[in-house]
Amino acid sequence: MLVAAAVSPCPPLLVPEVAAGAAPELDAARAACSDALGVLAAARPDLLVVVGSAEQGGHGAFPQGAPGTFRGFGVDLDVHLGPVAHPVPERELPTSLAVGAWLLERTGWADAPIEGLAVAQTLEPERCAETGRELAGRAGRVALLVMGDASACRTLKAPGYLDERAAPFDAEVARALGAADVAALRALDPGLAHELKAAGRAPWQILAGAAEDTDLTGTLLYEDAPYGVGYLVATWS
Repeated sequence: MLVAAAVSPCPPLLVPEVAAGAAPELDAARAACSDALGVLAAARPDLLVVVGSAEQGGHGAFPQGAPGTFRGFGVDLDVHLGPVAHPVPERELPTSLAVGAWLLERTGWADAPIEGLAVAQTLEPERCAETGRELAGRAGRVALLVMGDASACRTLKAPGYLDERAAPFDAEVARALGAADVAALRALDPGLAHELKAAGRAPWQILAGAAEDTDLTGTLLYEDAPYGVGYLVATWS
């Protein structure tokens, strides 16, 4: 059963070593993420699953201890998804899960076993819901760390250029996450999300599936669009 969830953006720039001189610009987002992980720890889960999206070919399940790296972003920094088991898993985490692993290492997570799940950004809403229901049934008390950015089209300099539909889309996602509105998340249009480059759509809909038949309360901790990309931090508990 799902007992808590934290929603976080997953840009590599969240890692100060990657952001370098621009690191202070996301200090508020990092602080909100730390607070969100505190909510997960307080829920005393039996299992934590980190959920994010992956580029083509990088999806699937990842065991505790799976390695990730930020070397592709010019930084000599490696992470692992929780305490390292032996032998160390060879398959490398996609970026969304690597950022999640970095957040967990930064806050010293040691409260429950950890697993990772990366899904294709094109995963259909009904499959997302089914996946969420399956995750919620994995243990008596399950927590999710849901990694995903909102639209990447908020400004002219955004990765997806300016799209007037982006701000209303992000506002509705922020409202739904802050209200733990399962129906609203399930209703997100995957086509529109794809056009707006909102990589968090599938992970959010997995959260919605996991939260079915629960009575969780949502809190929006952070909402902004630095670099023209929507970043949201929320908790459900």
